[in-house]
Amino acid sequence: MSMQALVLTQHNGPLEFAELPRPVPRQGEVLVRIAASGLNPLDTKIRAGAAAHARHPLPLVLGIDMAGVVEAVGEGVSRFKAGDEVYGMTGGVGGMQGSLAQYAAVDADLLALKPANLSLREAAALPLAFVTAYSGIVDRAHLQAGQTVLVQGGAGGVGYVAVQLARALGATVFATVSERDRAAIEALGATPIDYRAQTVEQYVASATHGAGFELVVDTVGGATLDASFAAVKHFGHVVSALGWGTHALAPLSFREATYSGVFTLHALLSGQGRAHHGEMLRAAARLAEEGKLAPRLDARRFDLNSAQLAYDALTDGSARGKIVVEVA
Repeated sequence: MSMQALVLTQHNGPLEFAELPRPVPRQGEVLVRIAASGLNPLDTKIRAGAAAHARHPLPLVLGIDMAGVVEAVGEGVSRFKAGDEVYGMTGGVGGMQGSLAQYAAVDADLLALKPANLSLREAAALPLAFVTAYSGIVDRAHLQAGQTVLVQGGAGGVGYVAVQLARALGATVFATVSERDRAAIEALGATPIDYRAQTVEQYVASATHGAGFELVVDTVGGATLDASFAAVKHFGHVVSALGWGTHALAPLSFREATYSGVFTLHALLSGQGRAHHGEMLRAAARLAEEGKLAPRLDARRFDLNSAQLAYDALTDGSARGKIVVEVA
């Protein structure tokens, strides 16, 4: 049996339809009929050949996040059954088939039942963003209720989820955004900070009376990570998923603060800790069903025929929320 998929044969080239063998689930795997593929900035970097750390050789099928319906289960899988609606961060790196295809056979540990109150399209927008946010805020920083949190890039895919997660954990949350996204952050119960209108020193003074934030979550990297080191409180903590540049640690050291890096692809690439991905997504489902977590989706609708336009929307800066390609 075969299936349709979009295949990239050259970096920055077109996404071309191809007939591929329909995968068969092996032991511990689930065959999912994919309904939606959530796009992330990392997907565009892989397409451009600018993400060597993703280790995804050509020809490739893009798509790290997905949601769909279980078609069949392999030996040893008891958590899922045919007909279950699931979601996860399941491929698109390390030579593993991505979600711009009709079917995928994926490690059952990477999956969870999708939130009951979200559509498959909405669920496909959450996995990478939530896993990244949870890994930093809960696993690394051990955020406690009542702490002050600054999310750098609060309107981005990871940042928007991080704001909601920190709020759900009882923190007082601030987020750097541009003026156009101010209302979206306020609607989440967080305080927006216009990073273009205020210096780090100014917003630390106005938001924390000069003390700094107990946790700074950086989703931007580069100069913003340097700003995070200057914004953290004495004995505070900074986490970043983009700490790949060259940075001066003096501001962090003078504050006797700590830093943690998050490498969201580790479980996919190494095979280690995959069950924790499923645990995190089950936590996300609970928060969504409690009304404490929801993705912000771009209003435009895309399918496999218009997936090229979806990738363009992510790279040209026109996206207002997460971009999702509907596959089914």
